[in-house]
Amino acid sequence: MSVRVVVLVVILSILGCTSEDDGPGAGNKSAPTPAVSIAGQWRAVLASPGGELPFELVIGDDQRSGHVLNGEEIVPFSEVTRDGQQVEMNYRWYDSEITAEISADGAVMRGRWRKTHQDGVDSSLPFSATRGMAVRFLPLPGQSAAKDISGTWAVEFSDEDGSEPAQGEFVQIGNRVSGTFLTPTGDYRFLAGSFEQDRLRLSAFDGGHVFLFDAALTADGRLVGDFWSRETYHATWQASRASEGQQILPDAWAQVSQTDGVEGVHFSFENLKGQTVSLDDPRFAGKPVLLNLFGSWCPNCNDEAPILSRWYTEYKDQGLEIIGLAYEYTGNVERDREMIGRFKARHNIDYELLLVGTYDKSDAAATLDFIDNIIAYPTTIFLDRNHTIQKIHSGFSGPGTGSHHTEMVAELESEVLSLLSENVTK
Repeated sequence: MSVRVVVLVVILSILGCTSEDDGPGAGNKSAPTPAVSIAGQWRAVLASPGGELPFELVIGDDQRSGHVLNGEEIVPFSEVTRDGQQVEMNYRWYDSEITAEISADGAVMRGRWRKTHQDGVDSSLPFSATRGMAVRFLPLPGQSAAKDISGTWAVEFSDEDGSEPAQGEFVQIGNRVSGTFLTPTGDYRFLAGSFEQDRLRLSAFDGGHVFLFDAALTADGRLVGDFWSRETYHATWQASRASEGQQILPDAWAQVSQTDGVEGVHFSFENLKGQTVSLDDPRFAGKPVLLNLFGSWCPNCNDEAPILSRWYTEYKDQGLEIIGLAYEYTGNVERDREMIGRFKARHNIDYELLLVGTYDKSDAAATLDFIDNIIAYPTTIFLDRNHTIQKIHSGFSGPGTGSHHTEMVAELESEVLSLLSENVTK
């Protein structure tokens, strides 16, 4: 047999052994269809016990990034990952994610939102999203006379533990409404929604916090309705228009005091490396110190942290020290340190962060014998160069409160500058 014939036989033999799955178009099978892109705008909804909790969702062109919109607020995901028809949108700093399956035509996503919550128990709500974002809340049927709820409202929230005052701040353009509620402990950040048919609906989602407000405008001009958070929390609320100059909220500087009979400020807690840090350490001697009580899970703590980080950068050469005292959810030291580390990285924090205990305010107060109680996260204690308590500020008004935020930040910074201007007296 000639060499040419042998080569031909070998080639035919190889072709005869080729599977129908080998090669493009083998066995008349079509090539896999490329996954449909999910880039663009989506109307997303969490199925809250109070009804639809909508928010605006945007996926980047690279399908590896994205963000949520709450009115003027843009809340980027830490990461977006996709595997075929499965997508996961993460908020790592809240130990939270949305996992969903994408429909074959790429027009719908369905899945769940999950977050590690108090005592390590997960919060979870069904999630769905449809392409396009015409409106946040779907229009209500019918017509009613045009009314405007813009302005300041005196609010009272009530739940099984009692009542709490709040201050509602709303801006209405057409039937669209934005605003927030300020409370003695902080605020509900950027809320967005609508007012139509004498019904106010507002929502917010930032990965870690899910808020839904629904209220009716009564004949006597009050707002009466419900508030839902996550899948378990429910409160009722009512509001009346505030009169000019009305004081609705207590003084944030007057809610926490130094404990009677306790002299000096002393503590020792471990940092993220497991090293014990004490206010009595030589590095803090003769320096003004801000003690910031916070939680990585706390929305207003995340609002405040970038400001503290900036102050530390600007004023540390003048002697300013900041110590963050963290109160976390689970009590699992390894997990809680991990979450504090994510908080630190997110806000580019260079000052010391210490893990103190869990979020329960009565338990937390017991960890610091020099103050009489803790009513809010964050709480900031201003110590002079002698480490004597000068002032204590409870809560924080975030950027969603507009001018309240700007004025409060200026007031707090003024206190920092006052501490820096003082001389050591011991």
